[in-house]
Amino acid sequence: MEKHYRKMILDTQDRVVKSLQIQILDQESPRYGGFADPTGIVQAKFAIYRIAGMIAAYCNEDTCFYRDGRVLERIMTGLDYVARVQHESGLFDYITCNFFSAPDTAFCVKKLLPVYQYLRDRREGKAGAELTAEECGILEKVESIVALGARGLLQGGFHTPNHRWAIASVLMSCSRLFDCKEMETAAFTYLNEGIDCNEDGEFAEKSAGNYNRINNDAMILLSEATGDPSYEQNAIRNLWMMLTYWEPDDSVFTANSTRFDKDRLIFPKDYYMEYLKMGMKYEIPEFLQMCNTIFEIVDRRQITSPDFLIWFMLHPEYRKLEFEGSYQRPDFESFYQESGIARGQQGRFTYTVMKGKSNFLYLHNGSMKLEMKVAGSFCEHRAFKGQQMERISRGTYHLRQTMGGWYYLPFTEKPATSDWWKMDNASREKKLGPDMQIDVWVKEVEDGLDVRVKTSGVEGAPWRIELAFSGVDFLTNDYVDLPLTGSEVIVVKQGHTQIGNGKDALTVGPCFGEHHFTEGKEDSEEKTPGAATLYLTAYTPFDREIQIRDKVSVYC
Repeated sequence: MEKHYRKMILDTQDRVVKSLQIQILDQESPRYGGFADPTGIVQAKFAIYRIAGMIAAYCNEDTCFYRDGRVLERIMTGLDYVARVQHESGLFDYITCNFFSAPDTAFCVKKLLPVYQYLRDRREGKAGAELTAEECGILEKVESIVALGARGLLQGGFHTPNHRWAIASVLMSCSRLFDCKEMETAAFTYLNEGIDCNEDGEFAEKSAGNYNRINNDAMILLSEATGDPSYEQNAIRNLWMMLTYWEPDDSVFTANSTRFDKDRLIFPKDYYMEYLKMGMKYEIPEFLQMCNTIFEIVDRRQITSPDFLIWFMLHPEYRKLEFEGSYQRPDFESFYQESGIARGQQGRFTYTVMKGKSNFLYLHNGSMKLEMKVAGSFCEHRAFKGQQMERISRGTYHLRQTMGGWYYLPFTEKPATSDWWKMDNASREKKLGPDMQIDVWVKEVEDGLDVRVKTSGVEGAPWRIELAFSGVDFLTNDYVDLPLTGSEVIVVKQGHTQIGNGKDALTVGPCFGEHHFTEGKEDSEEKTPGAATLYLTAYTPFDREIQIRDKVSVYC
């Protein structure tokens, strides 16, 4: 992967330039040697990520910063800052939320591990030229931070599922590096809970934009440290799944995430090393093709390459591998039943159907995106969220939700207080009913989808089908032509409507509009930010089918 390596060299040099610009050089500042992130925050984790890249550039003879004295001075100053803010226990703070944090310490140590291993291997004569005195100085400081951090991890403590694997994998790796049985034992206390990766390859947080690959890294590190390949099988399942998770605009589908990456525009570049490692080890051509595809995305989207130069230095065999061809994903349809999500691709568009989400349907055709929901008010409910999801046949899915109506009844005996907020209202008896049932069928057809929505159980409720379009600038049908800014709410009463942006377009219909109740005091479901929203409105009960077709815009 020589071309990838050369691109990483260039981008690492750019990162070093940026690091030199943002490092705090005021010797009177308690943050001297640290680095200010884009929000102005200075802390250990961000510093370590910057310093790791600087060390790779300093030690690599192919960079313009090879053994550069100024870079060396900044590295040492940065490492001194990191050492100052590391607690005596070995733990770091993540100052925007977590203090004396084992998970964040694990992430810090994990970033330094390949740097430490590369320098230590050279010190021991296992790889490349012997260390210079200056590089020995770097190694000494890095080793102190890593060893102390690993000891700190013995205290444990975590918040989220992925934290367990970050801590366990770093402990296990450091147990080998420092010959520490206590670290190995501590790692197994986390691993004893069992890995939260289901048969689909999905981890508990469903975070395709971030934490899936964090978990994959941990699983691969565990296999490397223990020699047990069962851990990395979780990563392999996830990497296969991720081949179905990217969109026509090269981004990762993130709408089902339970974490901060939900709905963010994220490209899959940080999965590169996982695809490379597992593709090489298990001779999986699709994974190696995906490595090439990731660098095509980097070029196409003009984004920086993944920050993995140090791994190419630690493993020279990565440079020697040459694999031609990129991953050309065929049309597919995948139902990840346990994860409650279906993904499909037909020609130039992808679609997603999800259980338990108010935006239950997504369609992406390159430069525009459609999100669909069924919304209204029924007791505490504000939108349809499928409780059950079944695959009827290839490309055809049925979602169902029963919304239970209820009312509180008075206590049979006088309560101890007349203060409503102090009453044990959860123990009240309830009058149950009526129930409202909503069924949705999504069916893949040529050039699009057919979506049938059926409501029953309640008469006369003003509900609606919302179609939120992002990346569009016009709407047209037989009755109106409208320019769009991305904030409109439009009720269309009849006909088929085309919405597009001069490059891509979708048509939807037949449209219907029995009422104009689109927002009200009972309605708490927020509109999709930045989207033009088409409302199709009807009174319950109703049974309607909407045809969605991918079209080449008439404006092209």
